[in-house]
Amino acid sequence: MNLLRVLATVSGMTLLSRILGFVRDFVIARTFGAGLATDAFFVAFKLPNLLRRMFAEGAFSQAFVPILGEYKNQRSIEDTRTLIDHVTSLLSLALFAITALGIIGAPLLVWISAPGFEAEASKFELTVTLTRITFPYILFMSLVALAGGVLNTWSRFALPAFTPVLLNLSFIAMALLAAPYFDPPVLALAWAVFIGGVLQLLIQLPALKRLALLPRPTLNVRAAWANPGVRRVATLMLPALLGVSVSQISLLINTVFASFLQSGSVSWLYYADRLMEFPSGMLGAALGTILLPSLSRAFAREDQADYSRLLDWGLRLCFLLAAPAALALALLAVPLISTLFFHGAFTATDVSQTRLALMAYAVGLTGLILVKVLAPGFYARQNIRTPVKIALISLAATQLMNLAFIGWIAHAGLALSIGLAACLNAGLLYRGLRRSGIYQPQAGWLGFYLRLGVALAAMGAALWFASGPDAYWLTTGLGQRILHLSALVGLGGAVYFATLWLCGFRLRDFRRQAAT
Repeated sequence: MNLLRVLATVSGMTLLSRILGFVRDFVIARTFGAGLATDAFFVAFKLPNLLRRMFAEGAFSQAFVPILGEYKNQRSIEDTRTLIDHVTSLLSLALFAITALGIIGAPLLVWISAPGFEAEASKFELTVTLTRITFPYILFMSLVALAGGVLNTWSRFALPAFTPVLLNLSFIAMALLAAPYFDPPVLALAWAVFIGGVLQLLIQLPALKRLALLPRPTLNVRAAWANPGVRRVATLMLPALLGVSVSQISLLINTVFASFLQSGSVSWLYYADRLMEFPSGMLGAALGTILLPSLSRAFAREDQADYSRLLDWGLRLCFLLAAPAALALALLAVPLISTLFFHGAFTATDVSQTRLALMAYAVGLTGLILVKVLAPGFYARQNIRTPVKIALISLAATQLMNLAFIGWIAHAGLALSIGLAACLNAGLLYRGLRRSGIYQPQAGWLGFYLRLGVALAAMGAALWFASGPDAYWLTTGLGQRILHLSALVGLGGAVYFATLWLCGFRLRDFRRQAAT
């Protein structure tokens, strides 16, 4: 299995999802703008989304996939099926309890995550209502993560990467068609989250059935907990939960800070974060998804050399693709924001304020993606403690920088602190891999950096001169903005990859076979 081809497939599915995500944000921005209703929804959606990233895509996946890969390679198929059944049973019961508590305790959760909203009773109550509708999303998406972990372990990467498309389609349909029938209209967005979660779960089930791995849940909690594989997953989940929670806790604390700033701050950070997540999801999440099963297999085979080569391949691809994405986001902030969001209720002030947040996020984009490549180097070896310790250091650094930056550049300071902390996290993870001997860099890194720097300089110069003044993007029509932005993206990509080719990079140099 060619990992570069798999990466292209997963990234392609993610690209489709991200494009629809921008359509979704275009529709939301045009319909609702950036104000009280959107602030309330984004806070309400952030709570279950945070738990989804912590439990589902984070701690659970990092604990479950290495154990499942070990069972697949070293145990019988019946033992593997039993593990899946028992993990599904206990996970479902825990999620039902968490969902019920979240719905009941929604006022407390909103008060903790956005205490500034309490000063405006209508805003607070609306956020509570939206939270109660969206909270079951954590239940659906955790089960989606379980199904995706099984499919990825069996090298079925495309379908799990496609499922987020359904959430975006749900958002678009509800915002365009259903919003007028709700009072207030923003309730349609909350129900879009609920419906999208259900659809993402349902689409996974036929694929599991074809593999004869569709879970068979049991209510016998004692029997499920007696499974040694289940206990190992649970043991790994506890420190993994703390580790992956750090970045999400940082975002939540940032929301707390932002709730005390001027109205719209939460929304500006959200729209900037959505743009940053485009390359982060396409590259970081995709690389992490395909590397973890391969690294787990290499570790099970005790092939240290292949393990190190896999990490080296991931790091080079990360720098090759993340660095130009970060530079492009910073240089094209106004063209991107004005083209995607400067419509209807979204004003020129919103463009300017979102731009500040996006440029701050761009500083740490490469570090954020590097974390998604470096952390699996520990998780695949079932070493969760080291990334947890590093994540806690990053969390402390984030809050210190928040205090330093928020009085200087307001909401943009919150974005900058997350970016710089991600770079610190990546640096400490890299040092840990090197010190423990897990990763040995392959030859040619100095030349790689030099050639990459030349390509980035060429691309940056081309975009700088071709983008034009900010005022142009705020006064021209949408059609002209779309054409110009498309030309800029094409120009930047052409200059960058042409320069790489002239510097000696070839596609065949990045082909990599998965560990078997």
